[in-house]
Amino acid sequence: MIDGLVSGKLYGAASSRTGQSGKTFVTAKVRAAMSDGESLFVNAIAFDDEAKAALLALGDGDSVALVGTLTPKVWTDRNGEAKPALDLVAHAVLSACDVKRRRAAVQATRQPANDTEQACQMYGGGLDSMNDDL
Repeated sequence: MIDGLVSGKLYGAASSRTGQSGKTFVTAKVRAAMSDGESLFVNAIAFDDEAKAALLALGDGDSVALVGTLTPKVWTDRNGEAKPALDLVAHAVLSACDVKRRRAAVQATRQPANDTEQACQMYGGGLDSMNDDL
């Protein structure tokens, strides 16, 4: 078993399906760039409710990072060339939307360290050395 973090862009839209047991899951394809300029396709499947919702909220071309169990695969293109691919069972999904939401949540709960920092937060200024040339 390989645990991995894969980032790339969603290729097409994620789709929700129902298995034979009646449980739902979401599948998606992610196109990840490799160092040689080629792209690697990652076939992702999510069973976790948060991961499913995060994938379904994204659209074609959105940037995404997936964490989960990887299985290397090989597929053959139309020209008969063997190409690498990965299957990933996603345990967590992170996108730009999640980053903004998490930052806002952290800042909402964070208390300023002192009065100066509180004033800077309230009035939008930053701390400086007050060495202004007049």
